[in-house]
Amino acid sequence: MDPYKVLGVTPQTSDDDVKRAYRELARKYHPDNYVNNPLADLAEARMKEINEAYDTIMSERSGKTGAGAGSTGQSYNGQTYGGQRTYAGPNAALYAQVRQAINQGNLNMAESLLTRASGRDAEWFFLTGTIYARKGWYDEAQRAYIKACELDPGNAEYHNALNNLNMTGGYGGYRPMQEMSACDFCVQLAICNCCCNTCLNGCCAGGGC
Repeated sequence: MDPYKVLGVTPQTSDDDVKRAYRELARKYHPDNYVNNPLADLAEARMKEINEAYDTIMSERSGKTGAGAGSTGQSYNGQTYGGQRTYAGPNAALYAQVRQAINQGNLNMAESLLTRASGRDAEWFFLTGTIYARKGWYDEAQRAYIKACELDPGNAEYHNALNNLNMTGGYGGYRPMQEMSACDFCVQLAICNCCCNTCLNGCCAGGGC
């Protein structure tokens, strides 16, 4: 699929406008907005598609040919990683699994794996920041990346991630709601179903809302 069409932009669109379009779509389709919603799987798939399209466009514009192993460039939303990492700490195998999960768009698994880490070192904070950035939680991502850089100031990957986050203008970014009332859920379902020209099928029947 054409990545420009996914983001609703064209090859002539400026980098800033591409980033703006990406952020708007991320706010709209972020899976945390669809907790306990029957459309959650569709939202997650759409979010993954949006992330991949953004990375493809920005990689092309920065002169990279792709996101394969050996690349040292990092996208701020954590889609790709360099293949030259030499982390050899006690959590090396675990962190490799976390990176793989993030690359596959499985953020829930990545977060779950990180809870098994023995201690919180620089790599832990970097991976946590990457997950936050993928979720659009830019303030949290910033703090985690800064901590990673403080713990391992010589790590170029960590600094690149922080710098790329800075360049997107993502600070103060949107953090999705963590809780949703029953009525909010019903209203959201009604809106989604209207957009799809389907019936609500009595979601609020019985006076629940």
